[in-house]
Amino acid sequence: MSMQVEKLEKGMAKLTIEVSAEKFDDAMKAAYKKSVGKINVPGFRRGKAPMKIIEKMYGSDIFYEDAANIIIPDAYEEEIEAGDVEPVARPSIDVVQIEKGKDFIFTATVAIKPEVKLGKYKGIEVEALSAEVSDDDVMEELKAEQEKNASMVTVDDRAAETGDTVTIDFEGSIDGEAFEGGKGTDYPLVLGSHSFIDNFEEQLVGKNTGDETDVNVTFPEDYQAKELAGKPAVFKVVVKKIEKKVLPEIDDELAQDVSEFDTLDEYKEDIRAKLLEKKEKENKAKKEDAVIEKIIEGAEMEIADDMITAQAENMLREFAQNIQMQGISFEQYMQFTGNTAQGMIEQMKPQALKRIQSRLVLEAVASAEDISVSDAETDEKIEQIAKSYGMEADKLKETIGDKEIEQIKSDIKVEKAVEFVTDSAAEK
Repeated sequence: MSMQVEKLEKGMAKLTIEVSAEKFDDAMKAAYKKSVGKINVPGFRRGKAPMKIIEKMYGSDIFYEDAANIIIPDAYEEEIEAGDVEPVARPSIDVVQIEKGKDFIFTATVAIKPEVKLGKYKGIEVEALSAEVSDDDVMEELKAEQEKNASMVTVDDRAAETGDTVTIDFEGSIDGEAFEGGKGTDYPLVLGSHSFIDNFEEQLVGKNTGDETDVNVTFPEDYQAKELAGKPAVFKVVVKKIEKKVLPEIDDELAQDVSEFDTLDEYKEDIRAKLLEKKEKENKAKKEDAVIEKIIEGAEMEIADDMITAQAENMLREFAQNIQMQGISFEQYMQFTGNTAQGMIEQMKPQALKRIQSRLVLEAVASAEDISVSDAETDEKIEQIAKSYGMEADKLKETIGDKEIEQIKSDIKVEKAVEFVTDSAAEK
């Protein structure tokens, strides 16, 4: 078996892989065993006809497609592992020669990991960022705690105002006909939150508990339910309860309720310290991003469109897994947002490109600086990963292979490269 590599434009390569006639013959035999039970040959019970008889009656090419599907994946993987190209997307396969008794030849056109020519990556200049925490910052945090600890009090002596929460029953109709999803019971609605369409909430301001009223709205032209988009509707609404938010005082008592401190001053100092730590972490991340962005600008690399698409698809799978952990299926999310998987992939492509560029330049820096990873560092990283999954490190080691170990080492090298370029950067 052999492989020839032809570099193409825009980060693509054409791999011509040749498999011996003997191996192709083995694949033909495997294809025969797979499909013999489906082939009807007069004079033989189904599944018992010899391969030569079938080939004589139908031609050898009856097994070609299955034989190709059997031999291509293994041959491709074997040659990739032995070769010096690194595919980064799914290949496009074309069969060049397929004939019994001859070598089997196919091509795989695929995006490959591009070479990176680094520009300047040491001593990159970036803007200095302040990590100061102002009194306003502390007060903003206090107000957030105040909001979290607010209580709701029922209002009986006045009409509903913006900011109140009204509990309502509602039923919507278009031209006198009720529509799906237009009915709700005991629904809590914050007036002024703009969580309902059009000017629905504004029409409930001034209403009293027990009031029944008609609310007239028009669905937006781009509303996700196409059958409702752009249409006027009437909602019959019953106001069942009005509640107002009562905020606690920002004082020692609040500090005691929400923290381990006895006084507001002590609590403020703790907030200030935590905000400072948070800002320092944010600034560190911003500095890293700015440095990497400048290294990308000075580097040369040719990234295939297929590589960007593959990265965007991976990001979409990550996104789907994350929302499933929140109890929402990906199908439900697309239904709610009116988006499609392909549409989201297109939206993610700019971010996918940035991820690819960042990884490539950092790997190039790690190579240029001969950054290495010790076994102890690898074991420490595996322990961190195992802990995140609630596993023992030894158990995780048993479940991952050499490829996964190499990927972990590569990730550590990239982390070290980030530290290297950031530490060498100059702030102005």
